[in-house]
Amino acid sequence: MTGTIEHAGHWFCSQRCIKVFDQRAAQTTIAVVQMGRMAWWCDPWIWVPLSGVLMATLGAWLPATERVSAIYAGYLKTVAGPMLLGLLIGGVVDRFIPKEYIVKMLTGARKRVIARATLLGFLASSCSHGCLALSLELFRKGASVPAVVSFLLASPWASMSLTLILLSLFGVKGFIIMAAALLIAFLTGLIFQRLAAKGLIESNRNTSVVPEHFSIRKDMRRRWKAYRWSAGRMADDAHGVLEGMIPLGRMVLGWVQLGLVLSALSGAFIPHHVSSQWLGPSVGGLLLTLLLAAIIEVCSEGTAPLAFELYRQTGAFGNSFAFLMAGVVTDYTELGALWLNIGRRTVVWLLAVTIPMVLAVGLLLNWWVARF
Repeated sequence: MTGTIEHAGHWFCSQRCIKVFDQRAAQTTIAVVQMGRMAWWCDPWIWVPLSGVLMATLGAWLPATERVSAIYAGYLKTVAGPMLLGLLIGGVVDRFIPKEYIVKMLTGARKRVIARATLLGFLASSCSHGCLALSLELFRKGASVPAVVSFLLASPWASMSLTLILLSLFGVKGFIIMAAALLIAFLTGLIFQRLAAKGLIESNRNTSVVPEHFSIRKDMRRRWKAYRWSAGRMADDAHGVLEGMIPLGRMVLGWVQLGLVLSALSGAFIPHHVSSQWLGPSVGGLLLTLLLAAIIEVCSEGTAPLAFELYRQTGAFGNSFAFLMAGVVTDYTELGALWLNIGRRTVVWLLAVTIPMVLAVGLLLNWWVARF
């Protein structure tokens, strides 16, 4: 912060800023102590990259695992960029976006809160795993659970690459897939607002009270004018972004690695023709689609070609939608991270709310294609 009050070797503009600084310093001290007690190889920033290199190169010296290793390397290539981008954006949010902004925009019982969260999720990242870290950062900053859920559900449908893939494969029907997914994200957020009002899901203890007259625009203008452009200040900011990325990575990297490994194993041992034979345009086919996609899904870009192949062989457009969407609503990576960082009730209700909607939209799309 830039100001006139000296404290602990830094200058601050108000006592409130000093209080926030002391709280963060205490949290950092606790984290350092905890890491000191933990073996170095337990840190996800250490064991995830090491195990990733091992999985990606395993086939080179153990021929029996060549297919698993190749599939894992392909998944890693698809997911690594969005994942790191999500962590970077999360670090930027932690460093530069005040908690008051998040609380002001993404809390409350109004529909506009869910609309904002859905739109921000749509624009945020190219992969649900990239937005997982950012979603948890928003939660840490004080965003309501309904807003976090809508943000996360909307996130995989943002990337230009996915948009082009869907349009090239499905034509105009690609827009239908994206619109239906965003509608589910918005409706889920509205339902979660009702659940939150009745105390049926966890609340966010990080949420604080923001004065009604607080203006984000005015505060941004004030901060911009007060910012001192210098090499030292920019170095401090870069260090602050890195400090924000590290705890986020510890939250999600292990879960992402678990998803990559399980997806590589299922991709190597589950033949594609099995899915096309059993995943027809029926309720049973939709249920099997959801189950299979929950196991296979890692990244929306990665499953788009599989979803189109399913549509080409079976004509079940609704099943293709369910195949893509299931990786968002039933992905064990995201569910595990949400369970650990937000709570089990949020995960249970997420499944209970979204799966029926995915099934309903899938059946409707199957009926629409068959009729027209």
